[in-house]
Amino acid sequence: MQTQSVDEALADFQGQLNLIFSRAKTLWRESAARMHPDLQPSGYKLLSYIARTGGANAHQLAELFEMDKSMVSRQIRMLEDFGLLESRPDERDGRLRALTATAAAQETLAQLRSENAERMRAVLAELTPEEVQAASKAFRLLAEV
Repeated sequence: MQTQSVDEALADFQGQLNLIFSRAKTLWRESAARMHPDLQPSGYKLLSYIARTGGANAHQLAELFEMDKSMVSRQIRMLEDFGLLESRPDERDGRLRALTATAAAQETLAQLRSENAERMRAVLAELTPEEVQAASKAFRLLAEV
């Protein structure tokens, strides 16, 4: 592939990534509002991670999401106040709080995941399995940058 066509392809790829990021922000905002009208997208992302992994603590969340610890603490308090998150002393380190999603949060998140997966299937239906795998590989490599 010629350098110019590679550069053009990369520019197009970056433009499409920007659109995906913009759409993801919109989906996080909409999903957060469905969880609770006052839930912020950052709280939704934290809750989604906690639910997907079965639990976490504030320190892990701050590092993983590269967020200020005070912001994570505020989001955790809000999630607890909204009845979406439970907190208990961590069995391995009593100084930490183990965070888990409530049953109600798990149920709503499962519904949102199902709806999002159905949209994804519909959008990607025109691609071959090989094309989906190639896209997945590209995103995996980008995630490692």
